[in-house]
Amino acid sequence: MKEKIHPKYFEHAKVTCACGATYDFGSTKPEIHVEICAACHPVYTGTEKVLDAAGRVEKFKARKAAGATKAKKGK
Repeated sequence: MKEKIHPKYFEHAKVTCACGATYDFGSTKPEIHVEICAACHPVYTGTEKVLDAAGRVEKFKARKAAGATKAKKGK
């Protein structure tokens, strides 16, 4: 590797989330602030909610059922 071209590496960089969780990682920055982490992300915590305000799932199922009956009539 070439000398004097790499950034300084911090073995114990402090990573702080908006929820208050802190982690210790290696980074080229001494402190990192993030908005979301594994402790508060909905996918990792199991609190993810799927909102279907427009009834899109029901509309899709109705179109699929109508298409299936149309295909049967055509044969």
